[in-house]
Amino acid sequence: MNLETKWLEDFVALASTRSFSASARQRHVTQPAFSRRIRALEQAVDVTLVDRSTTPVGLTPEGQLFLVTARNLVEQLNESLSHLRGLSIANEALDIVAAHSLALSFYPPWISRLQQGLGELPTRLVAMNVGEAIHVLREGNCDLMLAYYDPFATMQLDAEVFPSFSIGKVNMLPVSLPDAQGKAKFSLQHDTSIPYLSYTQGAFLGRSVRMLLKNDPLRMKLRTVYETAMAEGLKGMVLQGVGVAWIPDFCIREELKSGRLVRAGDPSWDIPLEIRLYRCSMVHKPGVERLWRQMMKLPRDFLQA
Repeated sequence: MNLETKWLEDFVALASTRSFSASARQRHVTQPAFSRRIRALEQAVDVTLVDRSTTPVGLTPEGQLFLVTARNLVEQLNESLSHLRGLSIANEALDIVAAHSLALSFYPPWISRLQQGLGELPTRLVAMNVGEAIHVLREGNCDLMLAYYDPFATMQLDAEVFPSFSIGKVNMLPVSLPDAQGKAKFSLQHDTSIPYLSYTQGAFLGRSVRMLLKNDPLRMKLRTVYETAMAEGLKGMVLQGVGVAWIPDFCIREELKSGRLVRAGDPSWDIPLEIRLYRCSMVHKPGVERLWRQMMKLPRDFLQA
């Protein structure tokens, strides 16, 4: 039998509230995610525990018996963990998911700046592609999501359900290794055939580049020689002199400053991007609520990296 502790805690909460929506709020997850977890528990024990035909919902006879076991297990586990770790809810870390490039190059200085205004802020950060991050946020399996804002709404996030703060504005720049004279080895203006380092089809940043090139003759001059989902991967290939890539400026500040990389085109080829911090308004975790209230009190320019 493969049981997850959170399922037991969900079941105990549901037995107390007799309401899926109230229990979901109490457990800091969305109601659909909570319902799926109760179903998973029932499948694991191979017994129907909840009588969904009544309002409020009730427990089946099997569910009433299982509730005793679930409560004992949860109480014993919590007591043991509290003793071992000495954890307190006030110091509970916030779980944040972020796009890979933001996790590597943007998040460290931004969170450091934010903590100057808010004080110590324990966090756990996981890097993943934007599509996965959105799924995790919708399922209630993270507290916050750090992602690029999508002006074309392909992310399909309802602004009321998933409110956000604008926390940064950046540009994606076309860059190249310099030649012996310090000019771009590959130039968007002058070269007739340009080796192009591309984002993979599903990558969010790749969509931004494709929108720029969609109706421009330049796309006919680009020949794709390498693809990856991550900006850092493209940066590494540009530094090897393989071709041209569009990379967020915060990822290449030091390389541009030192001259290890140079622009491959003028500013008309830049792609402006906005970075936002998202949450789910249906999840009411105390730490998230507290952070959101504190951020609303900070000047907007302080939130911007």
